[in-house]
Amino acid sequence: MSDPGTTRGKLSIVATPIGNLEDITLRALRVMREADVILAEDTRRTSVLCRHHGVGTPLRSFHAHTPAARIEALVEELRGGAKLALVSDAGTPLVSDPGAELVRACAEAGITVEAIPGPSAPIAALVASGLAAPSFEFVGFLPRGGGRRQRALAGIAKARGAVMLFEAPNRIGATLRDLAGVLGGTRQAAVCRELTKLHEEIARGSLDALAEKFAEGTLGEITLVVAAPDVAPEDEKEPVDDETVRAWLDDEGLGTREAADRLAEREGIPRKDAYKRVLGLAGR
Repeated sequence: MSDPGTTRGKLSIVATPIGNLEDITLRALRVMREADVILAEDTRRTSVLCRHHGVGTPLRSFHAHTPAARIEALVEELRGGAKLALVSDAGTPLVSDPGAELVRACAEAGITVEAIPGPSAPIAALVASGLAAPSFEFVGFLPRGGGRRQRALAGIAKARGAVMLFEAPNRIGATLRDLAGVLGGTRQAAVCRELTKLHEEIARGSLDALAEKFAEGTLGEITLVVAAPDVAPEDEKEPVDDETVRAWLDDEGLGTREAADRLAEREGIPRKDAYKRVLGLAGR
């Protein structure tokens, strides 16, 4: 490992607009102009941003399939004093975008790595959704199917805060249905589509209602925000006993599906497990 004090190069991780080209900081523009090269996920998209703001720095492709040998070559350039700016197609690099391997290699080589903060689709969606919570997590894209998808959904069911994820427009309906299956259809959510762009849309409602609205899919880039479970601290300390569930059914007149939704919310368990328990207590 080289001595950090002798390394003059620098890698700058630069956040760029998620849609509206005006959403970029003065510092980001300065760093991009002063860089020797801008490493871009898609040089065609980044060139539009550069032309708009008068940035003439050369662009070089850097994406998820960039080979290890290329990363090593970039580290050598940085060792030699180069200043490189890393950008993704939109938003903050490394958030479901390439770049982690390069950052790790630079850290191991003692090369300075700095973050130039700015736009981030998950944070923009969270604050606009009306579902902001004291704690939250970002899970990126869900696996498309199989056991990995089921495990990811089970992980979301255990989350105590709000959850943000990305989804493709043609798969959003299926994902909303799957989430309703493990969280309960009444859990609130927001489908944030085309944020900061001309056709921006924020659709808020229950998972069931949103699954119906987007059953046929939609268009554009999507960030989905799922509300935190409505669980009071005292409910988290003790599990819901059978008598409480029976009271929901008999005294409050809840249906089995409504009771299962409430039980899933209270205990943070998959809805199918809650429904099975409620059916057993209802004598069905």
